Amino acid sequence: MTPRKLFTSLAFAEAVTWTLLIAALVAKYGFDNESFTPIAGGLHGFVFLSYAAVTLFVWANQKWPARTGILGVVLAVVPWATIPFERSVDRRGLLDGGWRMAPGGEEPANPVDKVAALVLRRPVAAALVTLVLVAVVFIVLLILGPPIPKG
Repeated sequence: MTPRKLFTSLAFAEAVTWTLLIAALVAKYGFDNESFTPIAGGLHGFVFLSYAAVTLFVWANQKWPARTGILGVVLAVVPWATIPFERSVDRRGLLDGGWRMAPGGEEPANPVDKVAALVLRRPVAAALVTLVLVAVVFIVLLILGPPIPKG
């Protein structure tokens, strides 16, 4: 999977889960039906965290300027903004190419590159570790509760 394919997939998934969350909130506040909110909220939260992780990884791999990478992460907070951001970076060629630190690629030059090389050279182990880390953050956020307390 290329950086473009991975980033595009997560940007789209993040926008889709925004749609589900907003529909669930309309059902909750417009029709007094809260049954969809926990499901849509949980799904969106998980995809949001995954998008943020992928954005950081692609940012490092593609050597985006700090401004572009920060904007990519921050725009996940705005409903559907990941799609125009993805199109913008793709149009500017910032998603072109493969994984720099993949086997046979560049030698890691800094700590971020070393992590990228580890991830790309042991993808199954890295995916499992990433999944566990995202799940732990997700669980902690669930324990902390919604950002706006009820009542």
